[in-house]
Order: sequence, then structure tokens, then C-alpha cells
Amino acid sequence: MSAVSPVSPQESSSPIRLLLCDDHVVVRAGLRALLSSTDGIEVVGEAGSGEEALAVAARVRPDVVLMDLQLGGGMDGVTATRHLSSRGGEDPHTPAPRVLVLTMFDTDADITRAIEAGATGYLLKAERPEELFAAIRNAASGRTALSAPIADRVLAQLRTPRPALSEREREILQQLARGLGNREIARALFISEATVKTHLGRIYGKLGVESRAGAVAVAKEQRVLP
Repeated sequence: MSAVSPVSPQESSSPIRLLLCDDHVVVRAGLRALLSSTDGIEVVGEAGSGEEALAVAARVRPDVVLMDLQLGGGMDGVTATRHLSSRGGEDPHTPAPRVLVLTMFDTDADITRAIEAGATGYLLKAERPEELFAAIRNAASGRTALSAPIADRVLAQLRTPRPALSEREREILQQLARGLGNREIARALFISEATVKTHLGRIYGKLGVESRAGAVAVAKEQRVLP
């Protein structure tokens, strides 16, 4: 994972306070067991949802939050990341925790949303333990930590920006955001269902998503929709 910079030997010897957020109890237990064997990292809390992560973080004041993206019902990991990252302005004496995403999902849309929400790093769950430990230490120091495949995708996005949506594609996105189906969109815009499907395929490609919900979420994040 070459995108993770080395840890400075001058860093503080006090343990890094870590909060785990994952909706799978077994995953949290495995992470806790793994991290408990590591010097310099102390797991101070766990959460199974975005809402719980905010509440626990306010209580235990972690340095780093290890955050999954998909958390079942309720607040997702991106929204929780945004709230956690903005907490530094609430109390100048209590800096916001660093959020390190640890997930199985590596789509362009997921990466973009997490980084724009304030995530310090983005790791895949397939990483080796040593890479995870290094990423946590780097996140605690304010340095970016990206899995090598994620770093490659971020660079690719920067080198090849997505094409802009057409006016018609924006209109269809607005109808999607209202919860309309293909037939209803076709009627509202006086076009055929086949045309709607063609435009949807182009929209998904431009936004880097694979579903209607993903298209609406990314469009709102990128302020394509009001």
C-alpha cells in the first residue's frame, strides 16, 4: 500500500484512541481482537450504526474512527463521516476525530463521496493487518492513507474528469429524485421508456454508479441536483 506515508519516529507515545463502526458484530469483534494485539492503538468504543457512532464519539472522544460505509438502515457511513469531520468547529478545545474508511466497496462514487465528506483515508477490508495499523497511525497524524487500488482510482478520476450531464439527463435525474419510475418519467417528459433507459445508462456511466439510488445520492453530493 504505497500510498500510506511512513510514520515519524518523533510521534507521541500515547496510544491512539480508536472507535470501531461496523454493523456486523463479528467484524467488530475481529477488529478489536486484531487491534488489541497492537502497541500504540487502544479501542475505546464500538458502534453498529452511524447514529451510534456519533453518540459514542461524543462520549469517548476518539482520535480515529474506523468507519464502514454500508451500515444497514439509518445513517450511512458517508453521512456519519461528514458529521464527525465537522465536529471540530463545535469545540475549539476538542478537535474532530479523523475518519478512516474501511470497507469492501471501491466504486468511484463511494470513494468520491467519502473523501468529499471529510474522510482522511480509504482502505479496503482485503488489506493486510500491517497496512491497517500503518493507516490508523497515519490518520491519527493527519496524513492521508489510501489503499493502492483506491489511490489508482483517485488519480484516474483526476486525469479523466467525468463528462458533464446534458440538460435532458439533468431533467431525468430530477424525476429520479422524486421517486418516479421509468414509465412515469417518460410520461412527464413526453419521451419513450426506451429513451429514458438509454439516458439512465449514460447517467450511471457519467456518475460512476450502478443504481437509481446511487445516481441520486451522487448527484446531490456533487450539487447536480438542487
